[in-house]
Amino acid sequence: MEKAGIGRGSNSAQLRRYNERLVLQRLRRAGEASKAELARAADLTNTAIGGIIRKLDDLGLIEAVGKRHDGGRGQPATMLRLNPDGAYGIGVRLDRRSIETILIDFDGRPLARRAYDMVLPEPAEALAMVAGDVQALLERLDPQARERFAGIGLALPYNLGAWLRRLDLPVEIFQRWDDFDFAAQLEEATGLPVFSENDGNAAAIAELFYGLGRRVDDFLYLFIGPAIGGGIVVKGDCLRGSTGNAGDVAVIAVAPSRLGSSPKSEDGRELLITRASLNALGRHLQARGVPVNSPADMQAAFAAGHTAVLEWIEDAVEALAPAIWSAIALLDVPLIVVDADIDGGLVDALIARLAVALDQHAPEARRPPRILHGTLGRDAGAIGAATLPMFFNFSPRASILTRDDDDSEFETGPMRLAGLT
Repeated sequence: MEKAGIGRGSNSAQLRRYNERLVLQRLRRAGEASKAELARAADLTNTAIGGIIRKLDDLGLIEAVGKRHDGGRGQPATMLRLNPDGAYGIGVRLDRRSIETILIDFDGRPLARRAYDMVLPEPAEALAMVAGDVQALLERLDPQARERFAGIGLALPYNLGAWLRRLDLPVEIFQRWDDFDFAAQLEEATGLPVFSENDGNAAAIAELFYGLGRRVDDFLYLFIGPAIGGGIVVKGDCLRGSTGNAGDVAVIAVAPSRLGSSPKSEDGRELLITRASLNALGRHLQARGVPVNSPADMQAAFAAGHTAVLEWIEDAVEALAPAIWSAIALLDVPLIVVDADIDGGLVDALIARLAVALDQHAPEARRPPRILHGTLGRDAGAIGAATLPMFFNFSPRASILTRDDDDSEFETGPMRLAGLT
């Protein structure tokens, strides 16, 4: 994490805003801390930390949780933590086979949700469903809580009309999504600000904000859903790239699958989305005579020890290992985080096999990165969406100091009125 005083073109207002967010981040990571501990962690003077604590307390973003005596002379220190009621966000996750809308508090705790397991309908129909669900979730907040609403986050795959043959989906419906600006339409329908990201980035941001990112600033995030998505976290921020598609691991070229259930490539080449995805697992199970209607059916097949699941794990790892080493060669991150829309031990089994394969494929003089199971599981996409307004309103990103265009793109939420942006 960059020091608060570093940043080309920074001024006092930008620096103050960055330091406020930095204190929130340090408190989120520590859980509880005293004013003196926060000053040391954020490299701030006593005067500066005192002003920041007063402001964050006035805004209701932090709260005192008692006193702690360190055993020396003097008064016990007041312990502080984030106030779970300090802010609220709503997340909308659109996937090709599901729609989910969720309300979370400042701790990332889900408070209410609406969900549909269905192939994504026409854009206008989906918009009406989501707008109604957003309104229903907002009604769960009392008037005081509504004043702390940070915005709506939207997470969906980029290019919904692509890869349909590989995902066994109808072309006529999904291609209409490519020309439909769902974020703009949702903002117009609700009258609320919408923060939009691809689903891989959103899930990575949730892991950064509420999961392993409380301890680690750099990692490659992989999420295995119907397709496979990814995100890149560097220096405590999400690396988006010029079009927001950095970390789009689904399109990494890999060798063709060895599974008989896999569709044959016309040119002898294949993409990671075809092999390391739940769609590929479901297709292989069905080819082996196992009915599959949901991720729960795949999880049950793994629990029953069906060999088709183990065959898919081997095939997915065979594609993932060289793809990850290619990413590591470019990014040099120390950690891979893997999560999925399914669990029941399947993700841990895949991680264990992947760790072995990465070691076997390691280039000379290189050690493989650690691999850890993500913390949010099937909620990663929805909580990732809901985390977007929290992240862009409260995270100490370097773009605040440098007036980077990427920062101004997202500074549109109601929490501007609170003085943190």
